[in-house]
Amino acid sequence: MTRFTKITASIGPNCEDKDTLKRMIEAGVNMCRLNFSHDTGDVQGAKIDLIRAVSKELNIPVGIIVDIQGPKHRIGIFETENHYPLKVGQKFILDSDPTPGNETRVQLPDADVMKSLNIGDRVLLNDGKIELRVDAVFDDKIETTVVRGDEIWSRRGFNLPDTDINTDILTAKDRGDLEYAITKNPDYVAISFVQRAEDIANVRDFINERTSHPVKIIAKIERPNAVERIVDIATAADAIMIARGDLAVELPFEQVPAVSRHIIRECRKLNRPVIMATQMLSSMVHSEFPTRAEISDVANAAYLRADSTMTSEETTIGDNPVNVIETMNKILSYSDKDTIENPYDWSRIDNVPENDWSRSVSSMAYLNKAVAIVVFARDTDTAVQISCRRPDIPIVAVCGDERVANQLSLVRGVFPLIDSSLFGQRLAFESVRQFGIGFGKLVIVDDDKISLRTLD
Repeated sequence: MTRFTKITASIGPNCEDKDTLKRMIEAGVNMCRLNFSHDTGDVQGAKIDLIRAVSKELNIPVGIIVDIQGPKHRIGIFETENHYPLKVGQKFILDSDPTPGNETRVQLPDADVMKSLNIGDRVLLNDGKIELRVDAVFDDKIETTVVRGDEIWSRRGFNLPDTDINTDILTAKDRGDLEYAITKNPDYVAISFVQRAEDIANVRDFINERTSHPVKIIAKIERPNAVERIVDIATAADAIMIARGDLAVELPFEQVPAVSRHIIRECRKLNRPVIMATQMLSSMVHSEFPTRAEISDVANAAYLRADSTMTSEETTIGDNPVNVIETMNKILSYSDKDTIENPYDWSRIDNVPENDWSRSVSSMAYLNKAVAIVVFARDTDTAVQISCRRPDIPIVAVCGDERVANQLSLVRGVFPLIDSSLFGQRLAFESVRQFGIGFGKLVIVDDDKISLRTLD
């Protein structure tokens, strides 16, 4: 066992057949992400069934993340399919008129957005290539000036980095997708464009009204106001995804690495797993090898001690999804062992009280040179909290419930083992050896009991 940082793979057209999926899991996939922005619910449901079947066949716990599209905002259509050039300094109007637009105006279909914009706010189009500054706000139109120009065309998405949008976090499409998705018992639901803790509470209420299955919620951090409220949002959610694509559009790009580090640090304090996402190996959509910068990016996620890295188009539409996972596995496995960059110091965990029990477990393991921590995991809480102290030894989570094992597949350094019989015997020695753990001391955590035993 050499890798603590987990791998989340997005599943799409080029990796949704059984053989490819099986090879990807064997190569190191721990979590599968299904993007509900693409395909209908029944198609995604068939993928969930296949992932569950392959996981069971391989006897490898694999968690499933259902990623809900969220309120993706787009402008209306233009008179022709031509690309209209917007020049710096020119005036451009966003209005509620559905009439096809031209070089001076286009429809802004979202009434909630129209009501939320203020003078001075920025509107970014074409992934930030176009920047409009709001000059005047009326009931039925927004007058802007082009600050940064480029060509524009129909149905382009836009970002509003300065604006709190007073809108429901779940669109009508999202509600239908989520209603179907929870019938398939996913392990996590990822919510897009979260702005505040209340967004998470609303989604949790929606889920709890429809199922007793304990689905966990991942908040995707894509907006500056979400970064500012990261403590409240992470407290309300069960995990965080740093969605660097939209984040790098709405924030100055040079800030994204520091912001990512800040988010990971806050999540550790709050005992929340965190996923690093977007373009980690994007050149491998068509290339056999990653760029040197991508290698460093993946390694840096391990150095920052994120719980998981994530692939996107590299596996969904890439030429060789299995090679992508093998490559990411190699980089993470080597980087996880780099104790020069990551000295494990149990005494330097920011803002964790001296008497925190999970810190005590990590300290006990460190001082006794334990080879592993064994947790009898009736739920995910204990293993997650110990993991967030980032001990540099494996955490073997003995699970009596497949659901718990799948959810812990996201968590750094946690190796789930599904065997309910071990709860009665309280013996995990033979079982932990399957993870490559050698002879030595084990720290055993069973409810509120912590003990030290020897594996021989």
